Amino acid sequence: METEKRTDGRAVKVAILGASGYSGEELLRILLRHPRAEITCITSRQNAGQTIGTVFPRFAESALTFSAPDPVEIAKKAQVAFLALPHGTATEYAIPLLKAGVKIIDISADFRLRSAAQYKKYYKEEHPAPELLKEAVYGLPERYRGALKGARLVACAGCYPTSIILPTCAVLAAGLAESSGILAASLSGVSGAGRKVDLPYIFPECNESVRPYSITGHRHLPEIEQELAVAAGVDALAMSFIPHLVPVNRGIHSTIVLQPKAGAAVTAAAVHEALKKAYADEPFVRVLPAGSLADTKHVTLTNMCEIGCAYDAHTGRILLSSAIDNLTKGASGQAVQCMNILCGFPETTGLL
Repeated sequence: METEKRTDGRAVKVAILGASGYSGEELLRILLRHPRAEITCITSRQNAGQTIGTVFPRFAESALTFSAPDPVEIAKKAQVAFLALPHGTATEYAIPLLKAGVKIIDISADFRLRSAAQYKKYYKEEHPAPELLKEAVYGLPERYRGALKGARLVACAGCYPTSIILPTCAVLAAGLAESSGILAASLSGVSGAGRKVDLPYIFPECNESVRPYSITGHRHLPEIEQELAVAAGVDALAMSFIPHLVPVNRGIHSTIVLQPKAGAAVTAAAVHEALKKAYADEPFVRVLPAGSLADTKHVTLTNMCEIGCAYDAHTGRILLSSAIDNLTKGASGQAVQCMNILCGFPETTGLL
């Protein structure tokens, strides 16, 4: 695999902690070809000492070797660290790396919620560094691009949340929908569960099967509600979120149902226009032509979010349809998009 020739001598040195998981592998796929990034450290406790080609044969031409995660050593080698680690574990490394001056882009859920109380409610434990929740910038560039430019701690948006927040926020912010009564039904590929051997996710259990799970109290729910409330201009809101597991490797499709705003002139054309206006200049959001709906096959292995819409005159409801690749726009691609912004690179660098 060839690495792109860098356009100049300025490259940011990056570390990937948890590089052996699905999100870590996706970061490697993107960053090994990124013309302004140099991977100087990849960590994995399980694979420490092994070459990258041993774990991921498709990267065999790279000379990288996995090491055990050591914040002191990482800080010597990297300016930016991607944390592709389980929730709770990411904070353990974020704290010393931040103190050492390393910028953090966290793909876990450790810093996404602004409320420590909400974190405890949904993750069943106290947040290990609540003081950092106020500093963390939510890593959804289409919503927080300005804040990302000066960030030292980025909390990348989750995969389900990205697929729901992007279409829904535009409609809420345009004053076309109520902040109450929102329903989102999402379908995710199996890679969303992570790279692990667990009975519900092995091939015989997932193949030829579609099933809902965590239909109340899913850990992504407060993150979605938090961001939709901001867009709607309310202190808080409650919604229904129904995730499903479907037998594909990667991809998420979300269908969102909204109640039109009382007194607003809501039509299919008005909703479509609100989406087009919100994302006209966004390189990674594609608003589909009127009458078209999103399809995961059009976004796989890309950093694109595809959005369609409709208005159901029969029920008087707004219907939104979105698709992303859960490992790219839903995780690692979005993380690189955030890195490009905070490092001052063109936002699309390495992602087209």
